[in-house]
Amino acid sequence: MSTNQSVKAAWDHLAGLPRPTLAELFAGDADRLSKLSTRFELGEGLGGIRFDWSKMHLDDAHIAGFEALAAAQDFDGRRAQLFGGEKINNTEGRAAEHTAQRGIGKDSSVEEAQALHQRTASLVAAIHEGALGEVKHLIHIGIGGSALGPALAIDALTRDGCVVEVHVVANIDGCALEAAFAKADPATTMIAVASKTFTTIETMTNAKSALNWLKENGVDDPYGRVVALTAAPEKAVEWGVDETRILPFPESVGGRYSLWSSIGFPVALALGFEEFAEFLAGAAAIDEHFANTSGADNLPLRAAFADQLYTHLRGCQTRACFAYDERLALLPDYLQQLEMESNGKSVTFDGAPLDGPSAPITWGGVGTDAQHAVFQLLHQGTIVVPVDFIASIAPGDQLDPAHHRILLMNCFAQGAALMAGKASEDKSRDYPGNRPSATILVDDLSPASLGALIAFHEHRTFANAVLLGINPFDQFGVELGKQIANAIDKGEAVFDASTTALLAEAGLA
Repeated sequence: MSTNQSVKAAWDHLAGLPRPTLAELFAGDADRLSKLSTRFELGEGLGGIRFDWSKMHLDDAHIAGFEALAAAQDFDGRRAQLFGGEKINNTEGRAAEHTAQRGIGKDSSVEEAQALHQRTASLVAAIHEGALGEVKHLIHIGIGGSALGPALAIDALTRDGCVVEVHVVANIDGCALEAAFAKADPATTMIAVASKTFTTIETMTNAKSALNWLKENGVDDPYGRVVALTAAPEKAVEWGVDETRILPFPESVGGRYSLWSSIGFPVALALGFEEFAEFLAGAAAIDEHFANTSGADNLPLRAAFADQLYTHLRGCQTRACFAYDERLALLPDYLQQLEMESNGKSVTFDGAPLDGPSAPITWGGVGTDAQHAVFQLLHQGTIVVPVDFIASIAPGDQLDPAHHRILLMNCFAQGAALMAGKASEDKSRDYPGNRPSATILVDDLSPASLGALIAFHEHRTFANAVLLGINPFDQFGVELGKQIANAIDKGEAVFDASTTALLAEAGLA
């Protein structure tokens, strides 16, 4: 049987399996919780994470079916290519070596990453020790993965204080940059410019304005305040950054997977490099597990089984993530890019049309805010949405413990309510139940646990891509709009009547 036939046979088998309710699944298997709820230890002194998929419609038959699909799609081979530094990003002829930044991958790539991390650590130490003058603020300028990752990590991990205050700016809208200026003193501010190519128009425009702001406010040598984070160091030199303040990262590290590289410089500067190293260690623990664990015992792969059950077999077009922790408010935004830019594809790894849905729409919010906004649809709407709840056992605040107790009670109650429902003769008050959710519960939100959470979702995204037979490491879909914007700027394009009228109305024609 050919690979394509084996894949089709696996999907056909899965589509024909029975669909018991969650209540029936719990009633029919006394070991269900132990099978589908797993505690993962991050390492000595780093705590752990509980991953619970028992409230999702996975059962032994579906797991066996998805394991057969993974075998048909050569999951083991694709995973070996990923960690071996092979050119798994076939459309761009590149490897995808973000795990090497965490110490796991091809030996030469790991050695290079360690050397580059040492360069980052040295610069962070020099800044903290005052070698570049007094530095109280960093304005970090990037876009996409160059901004979302640092923004998430800094918001999550610096609420109790930081060595240097970091302001992340991504939007080309000048209001975003002005807001950062308002929080910083030019005399004690450095600028980080994060761009893989060092040509990204939004980033470079914002960087130029930041330099002008420094100069207009009495800084004699604005370029002396700039740190460049890039895979094109020669471009940074041409732009005016001194080599001693250029922190390179490899071309094989993709933007949305780049937080572990020098793109993490603002995180290290805010926290200290020891904490950044702990962040890397948490991710590396997940890497080791993902690289060396087979079948449904592999936690990111198990999550991908559940994802495909709902997207491919049950027609769910979205999945939601709700962080019951204010420190993880930016996690849904981060996952949107990670999952939708990676797996929002319509062709397979070989360029053939994709047979079936690709990535669902990822969305979410923060509990308990979201309960009073969107949970009406989740409980009683006609659209079924699989939900991930993410929470921390330890609180992030010093207030009355009642705050955190109520927060966690609400988190666990929502999952229970989605599953159980509640019948009523008044149909306006009827809860159908049998609605899926997973819970990810960390002991505490630390650099290590945050690193593990992000790495888990990276590998979950990769596992989904393998099950679908697609390449998760290119992102050509983001380019067309940029090309058209450049054409508008140059006055070279002819548009439809609507676009032409809008350009004229805004004075851009």
